[in-house]
Amino acid sequence: MSRNRKMDFAAGIQDGIPICLGYIAVSFTFGIMAKNAGLSTWEAVLLSLTNLTSAGQFAGLSLITASASYFEMAFTQLIINLRYSLMSCALSQKIDNHYPFFHRFLIAYGVTDEVFGVSVSRPGRITPWYSYGVMALAAPGWTLGTFLGVVSGSILPDRIVSALSVALYGMFIAIIIPPARDNRIIGTIVVISMAASFLFTKAPVLCQISSGFRIIILTILIAGIAAYFFPVKEETNPEDKEDSSVEA
Repeated sequence: MSRNRKMDFAAGIQDGIPICLGYIAVSFTFGIMAKNAGLSTWEAVLLSLTNLTSAGQFAGLSLITASASYFEMAFTQLIINLRYSLMSCALSQKIDNHYPFFHRFLIAYGVTDEVFGVSVSRPGRITPWYSYGVMALAAPGWTLGTFLGVVSGSILPDRIVSALSVALYGMFIAIIIPPARDNRIIGTIVVISMAASFLFTKAPVLCQISSGFRIIILTILIAGIAAYFFPVKEETNPEDKEDSSVEA
């Protein structure tokens, strides 16, 4: 490995440390829930190792517990994880074009919200070796946390396990509150989503819909309405303005 590649890989390792620590904490809860759902240690670890997606794994675990069909599981994962396709498209513009195409397939495995955040925020172009450095800590951290959660779920008292499971809701609250507080539209959509989810759970007819299709219906319906009435305006690059004026 050349010196530049080592430097890029080391930079990725450095940026991946906080991601790894956060993943261990969150996936610890997933391990506990996987244990309670009846998954064995190797099944839970394999699930985290091959499916590096927090929201998708938690939703998939709920569907497994509810004995949902394979179609529900596949379609739910498609809807929940569709954002990774958009992240990958954006991230592909940051990678130098002279690198072989197979690097993009390897990087796609480790694209998560946090990995995308640190990668897209890095100034200038990035190399595959930087992404590999971030992934070298992020993916094992998520898998290790799952393993520790499964093992601890068998050792710790039920009260402590139940208390640790609340960490999942704390994670979602931490994700929702900051943008909802800064943007009134997002805050309103969050409240509407919570009310609609409660309605689907309690309403006589709607409650008969399986949990998987509830997620699908609410995601498409609410996200579609929000995108129609409150589209995100594209920012115009000042350099593009200057280029157009020069050409004129």
